[in-house]
Amino acid sequence: MSGHVLLAMATCKLRLGVVGLLVVLLAACASPQRAPEATPPVQVSETVWWQVESDIVGASRAATGPATNYARGFMESWRSRVAKRIETDFIPWFTGYWTQQWLAIKVAWYQLSIGAGTDPATLRLAAYLQEQFRERVLDPVAREIDPDVVRGKATRLYIQLLSEQVQGIPRRYGVPRDQFDRRLKAFPAIALGPPAAHDASLYELVNAVPIDALPAYVALTARIRKGSGGVGEGPSSVRISPVAKRASEKLMARLATSGGASAAAAAVGGVAGMVISLGSLGFGAIAHANERPQMEAQLRQHLGAALDDMWHAQMLDPASGVMAGVSYLSGQIEGNLAQTVVRPVEFEPGPREVPLSIEEDLPDDDSGDAALRDEEQAAE
Repeated sequence: MSGHVLLAMATCKLRLGVVGLLVVLLAACASPQRAPEATPPVQVSETVWWQVESDIVGASRAATGPATNYARGFMESWRSRVAKRIETDFIPWFTGYWTQQWLAIKVAWYQLSIGAGTDPATLRLAAYLQEQFRERVLDPVAREIDPDVVRGKATRLYIQLLSEQVQGIPRRYGVPRDQFDRRLKAFPAIALGPPAAHDASLYELVNAVPIDALPAYVALTARIRKGSGGVGEGPSSVRISPVAKRASEKLMARLATSGGASAAAAAVGGVAGMVISLGSLGFGAIAHANERPQMEAQLRQHLGAALDDMWHAQMLDPASGVMAGVSYLSGQIEGNLAQTVVRPVEFEPGPREVPLSIEEDLPDDDSGDAALRDEEQAAE
């Protein structure tokens, strides 16, 4: 067989192979592609959901601890600063000779303008001392450490830590993200509505970036700040006015006595008033210097008790303290999840009641009565 013939046969086989390959490719393209099988949705059991929600409660409690420590650290510093300004500013001012003279004139004026009775004058003096305490002590300290700012930062720290822990829960239990998000949307974290914008779900709380952009969070912050009154803006009358009132009542008699001459001099006026003032000045200053240590000790005791009350209220009051935001959110989250994390106890069906063999040998009442009658007849 010649080379030409072999070449022709090889060329023919090659063409037939190419044609066959084209036919296979065309057939594959012409046949409809097989649709991918739909993945069945993941079924999350109630046991898994119980574990998920239990972990959310645990995350809330775990986030509360660092937030509390953060707030406590700042408020300890706030307390020391307030105590220092009480000692270096308010007590020297209040017990100063000219302050006492001025307060005596104010008491006399209060009594003259109000009439008989000392209680109204005492209340007005207490309000004045409260104002001075705010201006001389609390306002300067608030420029360094503002409890309102501490409250906001503690709340944001709680939300940040809660969000970080909640985001990892779906992976831990293999829960699809969309199902997990729907679950979070079912639990309210802020409920201050109406309006509806003042309500927020747990999903919105842990996914809001920044948290200050969430209207419900802004409403919560505003409500707490309004209820607290703001220590930086002035002491609450509930916290400091009773202390100031007690101090002013104890000093009322001394103020009236030492300030009587000054008040009389102011009323008389002219040369006679000047003579009265000069004549009483030396004795008043000496008497005041002798009484000042006791006055300072009493005031220090009252203001120390007031500071203790303010500090404990700031740390422990769930409605207005520095932990008020954390208390509200953790209460909402843990309270709404409490019903689901408590798993119902399921008792297995007990065994069927089987009569004891001894019960079969016991005679009934009728047979016992018959046997007793037979014994009585035999005895007769």
